[in-house]
Amino acid sequence: MTTSKELFARAIQSIPGGVNSPVRAFKSVNSDLLFIRKASGSRIYDCDGAGYIDLVMSWGPLILGHAHPVIVNAVCKAAESGTSFGAPTEKEIELAEMICSMVPGIEKVRLVNSGTEATMSAVRLARGVTGRDKIIKFEGCYHGHGDSFLVKAGSGALTFGEPTSPGVTKGTAQDTLVAAYNDLQSVQALFDRHPDEIACVIVEPVAGNMGVIVPDDGFLPGLRRITEDNGALLVFDEVISGFRISPGGAQEYYSVTPDLTTLGKIIGGGLPVGAYGGKASIMDCLAPDGPVYQAGTLSGNPLAVAAGIAMLDTLKKENPYASLEIKSQKLADGLRNIARNAGVDVCINAVASMMCMFFTKGPVRSYENAVKADTGRFARYHKKMLDQGIYCAPSQFEASFISTAHSGSDLDAILSAARKAMNYF
Repeated sequence: MTTSKELFARAIQSIPGGVNSPVRAFKSVNSDLLFIRKASGSRIYDCDGAGYIDLVMSWGPLILGHAHPVIVNAVCKAAESGTSFGAPTEKEIELAEMICSMVPGIEKVRLVNSGTEATMSAVRLARGVTGRDKIIKFEGCYHGHGDSFLVKAGSGALTFGEPTSPGVTKGTAQDTLVAAYNDLQSVQALFDRHPDEIACVIVEPVAGNMGVIVPDDGFLPGLRRITEDNGALLVFDEVISGFRISPGGAQEYYSVTPDLTTLGKIIGGGLPVGAYGGKASIMDCLAPDGPVYQAGTLSGNPLAVAAGIAMLDTLKKENPYASLEIKSQKLADGLRNIARNAGVDVCINAVASMMCMFFTKGPVRSYENAVKADTGRFARYHKKMLDQGIYCAPSQFEASFISTAHSGSDLDAILSAARKAMNYF
């Protein structure tokens, strides 16, 4: 059997860094990465023969667990009729109708191939509809690797953005303004400074890319009010939270309806897919009906669509959200107690079936708070958990996800491993 170490040595000869997404490299936890051979239910198995209880769940979409038979059967059946047509299919309509019926803010939806493609397209549409160039994003919120999103606040939250990646032009970055999450004053100040220039505010309604950070009471309604008052659109990036924290995503959970919503991950049942949707009057501005252009040969791919229909149909029938939240709270409460007994400062943020344990006293309400976490301590915790068969995200600033496949004994095993890992400190 070829080992992970041997596969990595081979991978770096043909793949930059040996990985096709940087967070997989395990560099932030000072560890050797694992190559996965297979997965089932709540578990993944690496190429070294070890099995792990998985808290990553492909970064969120596998709310039913790995290789769920309903999803697998749907994909296999679809593949028998062809893998790609580059032409419309009836199943695309079925998935679109399901999304529109479940998500409050979506009257029409366009399928794309990834979350990044969805956010890029939503921002282009917002600019096209409003005739404005600038957007507001929040420090620490990740919306994919589109040029407009790879910026930070520069010298302060109210300045023009500065590129955080070579290849992003200063001109592009200067159209992105950066505010502080959970800080409405920083948002209002940007609108005051740039009247009639801002096309949209894009936000993760539950931040999932600087760890999990939940919105303060009034934050999302405040964004809704500010954007309406200033003629800008409100865009919810629900690539992570969509269909995970409730059937209608964060917008249903918090009762705030955006103008545009971006989706991904879950609507493909684990296959590559994305979508963006919103009010019909806005979506009708897209080509071929309107002047805003966006296209994709593989958009509405029949395999991804089949998996998405199976996923959403199962979620509607089983409605697992209450039981998922119970599992998540059990795990969060258990981890808090373990850390307290071990004398380790942690702050655990949790909502529905998403959570993150920050190694800092907290509270953690923003990127500024999150980066105070002890990443060295997290790296040691990660290795100890991995040694005991628990696969956590290899970054302090990523979420953990619970699925319907996680059993009570899985949760007990996670807490037992965490107790040993905390005592190691």
